[in-house]
Amino acid sequence: MEDWACDILRECGYTIVWGPDIAPGGKKPERASLSDVILEKRLRAAIDRLNDHLPQASHNEALLALIREDTPDHVDENRRLHDYLVNGVPVDVVREDGIQSGDRVRLLDFEDPENNNFLVVRQFVVEKDEANRRPDLVLFVNGMPLGVVELKSPSSENATLDSAWNQFQTYRSLIPSLFRFNEALMISDGTEARIGSLTADRDRFMPWRTVDGEELVAKNHEEMETVLRGVFTPRWFLNLIHDFVLFGEKNGSPIKILAGYHQFHACRKAVAQTVRASAPGGDRKVGVVWHTQGSGKSLLMTFYAGVIARHPEMENPTIIVLTDRNDLDDQLFATFSGAQALLRQTPEQADSREDLQKLLRRSSGGVIFT
Repeated sequence: MEDWACDILRECGYTIVWGPDIAPGGKKPERASLSDVILEKRLRAAIDRLNDHLPQASHNEALLALIREDTPDHVDENRRLHDYLVNGVPVDVVREDGIQSGDRVRLLDFEDPENNNFLVVRQFVVEKDEANRRPDLVLFVNGMPLGVVELKSPSSENATLDSAWNQFQTYRSLIPSLFRFNEALMISDGTEARIGSLTADRDRFMPWRTVDGEELVAKNHEEMETVLRGVFTPRWFLNLIHDFVLFGEKNGSPIKILAGYHQFHACRKAVAQTVRASAPGGDRKVGVVWHTQGSGKSLLMTFYAGVIARHPEMENPTIIVLTDRNDLDDQLFATFSGAQALLRQTPEQADSREDLQKLLRRSSGGVIFT
């Protein structure tokens, strides 16, 4: 099954290598120690390639910020590094004229997926203290471990999705450094396959039923291949990382939220229609998105607003969220308020017509609830 998964990922554009080959003392070593989870040469090459307008000192500063752990809580650390993945690493730059200014070092090229390095490492051993664990597949982008896949043989009675999820909890406990950069976790038993975030409970590991958003794959039919192609194909994976990840809280603990396939593709289509309809000569008719109760409509609206607010062709739009119930307004507002990093602004509530008119007098921008 691991061979099959690797064949699929190779077709998606990944290079496949064996963990022992890149381990210390291997045929082509890329790690100084089994505790290293970053492939530093690949990461440095990407930083140099994507930031040739910045001095080498800034490249070095960014690399150190990525290697250094700022907090022992790996969810908080993951939030920090997710911001770096999306927005770049903040650095101080001293220009030739001696003036110091702030800039950001890019880690990923979201516009051109082929300008990134995609690698799958099979049997990637990670050591920490006395612990030694070996995930089945670790997916690296520009030398950073952004995806982990755990596979269980369908021929084994005890090899289930539950046991694969439990394996991830063991990894999180014993080798947390592997998950500092993580963006998606996948589990499969050959028949079923599920995708989830770093903090997702077992019931929040969800199916991914389409590769391209056009055709749905039937339940229990080619699920592993659908998840691998639908999530980890470079352009989809980069899109997911850039626009479809949120952080929040549940019962006082930090959580990470990934969009589901229906939210991901509905948002993509809604954004395309919005850009078309609002362009010069557009008909101003975007359309309607319909989802059933409990399908995560609030999150879909948040993802959509985040993409629209940052879309260059929308030129900093003002987004008004109209609700017909106060409790719904408060619920949606709370969801949006927790997504300020995605929206790049703080949502506001208009409590009256006068308040709404005041907020709308601004030239552009803003997310307003009423």
